Amino acid sequence: MATESGSAVREGLSTVTRGTLFLLVATLCLVGLTFVSRVVIVRGISPADWNAFSFGLSLAGILSAFGTLGLPSAIARSIPYAGTDDERRAIVRASLAIGSVAAFASSLVLWVFSGAIARALGEPELGLALEFFSVAIGTSIIATMIASIFQGFEDVFPNALFVQIVTPALFVAFLGVGVFLPTYGLSFGEALVAYAAANAVTLLLLVVYAYRRLPRHLASGPRAPEAVGRLLRFAAPLFVVGIMSSVSGSGDTVFLGIYHPAEVGTYAVSLTLARLLQIGIGALGYIFLPVATKFLRQHDTGSIGLTYATVTKWMILLSLPLFLLFFFLPSSSLGFVYGSNYTFVIVPLQIAVLGSFVTTLCGPASTTQVVYGQTRLLMYNAVVAGLVDLGLAIALVPPLGYTGAAIAWSGANITLVALSLGELALLAHVHPFRRHFLLPLLATAVPVAGALVVLGPDVSYLGLPLVGLAIAGLFIVLVLLTRSVDDGDRLLLEAVERLLGRRLIWVRRLGRYGLRRGN
Repeated sequence: MATESGSAVREGLSTVTRGTLFLLVATLCLVGLTFVSRVVIVRGISPADWNAFSFGLSLAGILSAFGTLGLPSAIARSIPYAGTDDERRAIVRASLAIGSVAAFASSLVLWVFSGAIARALGEPELGLALEFFSVAIGTSIIATMIASIFQGFEDVFPNALFVQIVTPALFVAFLGVGVFLPTYGLSFGEALVAYAAANAVTLLLLVVYAYRRLPRHLASGPRAPEAVGRLLRFAAPLFVVGIMSSVSGSGDTVFLGIYHPAEVGTYAVSLTLARLLQIGIGALGYIFLPVATKFLRQHDTGSIGLTYATVTKWMILLSLPLFLLFFFLPSSSLGFVYGSNYTFVIVPLQIAVLGSFVTTLCGPASTTQVVYGQTRLLMYNAVVAGLVDLGLAIALVPPLGYTGAAIAWSGANITLVALSLGELALLAHVHPFRRHFLLPLLATAVPVAGALVVLGPDVSYLGLPLVGLAIAGLFIVLVLLTRSVDDGDRLLLEAVERLLGRRLIWVRRLGRYGLRRGN
């Protein structure tokens, strides 16, 4: 039985590792391309237009949460949990049909009410932005549905390639066309056209891809209509989760746009850096959902807990260096990424990265609740987190501006992950806070934090990446020195070796040194 469990974890870790690495590369491409697009837009349009663009994106994101109806996570969980292909075919067909109707309705609603929203907020530029974002919302909803179907089959390629690479790449390309048009410079309207066109073209390419590739995962045949009802019942609480998660993620920005519209673009700068810490956990959660669901269907809950703890531990390699740099060297970090014009946004960045780092420490808790079917609890958690964001935003944004918005955003993120992980630990005994996780984390973070406080501004812009790499290397060394290697790490190494197609002899030797006695 132990051998079978180890084999299951090894296979699961192999899938998770491969999918996470692929998504990490795609997400880094997304971050880089998004940065380029924002630089082009910020330099090409007026500050007022940029604020309207950022504000419109936040409003469109909230409406998009309504349009997805909670289906993406429900689809990704229901497909691997289904017992027959007949059920899976019914889930796929219903998802595409419902998603298409919801996408059209969401686009229509935003387009019709765009002018009224702009007049109510006193932002005339916002009306034009929302008209174009209405097109982007509809196409992105359908694209998300299609990607979720492939996610259910443990295939991250459509999401990684089309959603995270093709869309921002097309946006940058279309912006470049706008820059070199005879108008001699990018206009606000051209930026909006580029954004909408990038999303529309991506959807067209994704539909063609799905038409050609989906039959390889699921051949045509009869359907089991009763599976649709189970899908919708499972998605109902996730619909509320999606809405409240969007509120907790963007509600603070909306209130900032109402009370301090000139600060929205500046706040977006610090929030973008803070969200970089969540790249690893986001990529991990995407592929962890179908893999862990397969474990649950096989009643192998031990493999879920071991995989959760192991992969969360190694995501620290990405989030810990970023947290320490952004929190203790905020001005240098902002200058390195955005230039000297944004080096003053220090306190909002520190607050936001603190909240973001706490979420990465807890691992993919919300995703794992979906795996266990704890959707009602997750719904309650999301409602509480959304209310925290709104309550703090109402109280703090008017007097504090973007600092109050950052407090609201961090408070909501910490609330959601704390509730979800606490419930997982109590009901399913799943959590990452074991000795082999905490000991190297503290041994790395505490002395490095002290050193960065002492060094302060003496670290040059070009030295920041080297410091980040040194922090990651120190974490690995301390994992070995504190003997914080366990069976999950050994199985993860085997999974990586399978991915590379060769044995990593020197890594195995180091791993044996760091293996705790008794393992």
